[in-house]
Amino acid sequence: MTKRSNEKPAGIPMAAPDISEADVQAVVEVVHSGRLALGPKINEFEELIADYVGVKHAVAVSSGTAALHLIVRALSIGPGDEVLVPSFTFAASVNAILYERATPVFVDIEPETYNLDPEDLEQKVTKRTKAIMAVDIFGHPAEWDEILRIADKYGLRVIDDSCEALGAEYKGRKIGQFGDAAAFAFYPNKQMTTGEGGIIVTNNDDIARLARSMRNQGRGEMGTWLLHERLGYNYRLDEMSAALGLSQLSRIEEFLNKRENVASMYSSALSSIPSVRTPAVKPHVRMSWFVYVVTLEPGLNRDAISGELEKRGIPTRGYFSPIHKQPYIKQFSGKTEPLPVTESIADRTLALPFFNNLTKRQVQTVASALAEAISVAG
Repeated sequence: MTKRSNEKPAGIPMAAPDISEADVQAVVEVVHSGRLALGPKINEFEELIADYVGVKHAVAVSSGTAALHLIVRALSIGPGDEVLVPSFTFAASVNAILYERATPVFVDIEPETYNLDPEDLEQKVTKRTKAIMAVDIFGHPAEWDEILRIADKYGLRVIDDSCEALGAEYKGRKIGQFGDAAAFAFYPNKQMTTGEGGIIVTNNDDIARLARSMRNQGRGEMGTWLLHERLGYNYRLDEMSAALGLSQLSRIEEFLNKRENVASMYSSALSSIPSVRTPAVKPHVRMSWFVYVVTLEPGLNRDAISGELEKRGIPTRGYFSPIHKQPYIKQFSGKTEPLPVTESIADRTLALPFFNNLTKRQVQTVASALAEAISVAG
């Protein structure tokens, strides 16, 4: 048994954005300019994101949730339609479907990567199925060849919830190039940040046109300010956020490499704890590390272990609580089929502190504390 330490380590944050003085100055310049909305920074940010991902269009919006919602709406998904989606995801994936009164049909996940399981996906296609929403969970690309094969076979639209996966690659292609459209998010715990914010990427001209209109209260691209062509929303990104995004995007490869290094340090430091499984990364993908999530062996008390870590100044999170078991979901989807892999994995996953500049010493502190917490509370 590991000896329990009486010394509480210095607090380590769960996440932290990597903000430079250049980032600060980029925002300050916009504030001084007086052009705080609908300005040139938005256009420049969109152009550079589209170029980075390798698509024709990028449409900046106020959040990843807004991006997903506008994609669902642009694809005319609505009442009577079913959308296949994993339950092991953040609520926004499913909420974007529910906003349009469509029906989420929950799909189980692979036991290795925790991405959508193509075999279970195909079994759940019905005559009402209109679309697949795949999630590149934790920054690991989904199995896109199989997903697109199934979509083509049954004539389905495909949405990529890539909110956690900017910079990831599947067989040499950047995530964001797959399906009808994809969504990225830029919350402060993501690979890069705009504060709040998100973006739609697509090669589909109609999706881009509709998304640009709907994010701006339904105004047409060439219309006057008070002429509204369709129902829209205030989903615009502001100029300060776009300026921060531009500055951050210039360092995106540096950020991805930093996160890869932290993940590698974790995997090495945790390798001697037999009751902890570190994340799996398939050989044909480039992982874009959003969070570092370990899986505890069956029988361990995840919540008690998390509590012990909290006492030691180390925050953790259970990623993710299945959406099909959330209290609010029953009013929308009724009874759902069991998802055995999702339900087993969700009770045993634990996200550890993870951000660009986490040090080797901090990683070792977390690893030692986790081993100690398991011995005390496991």
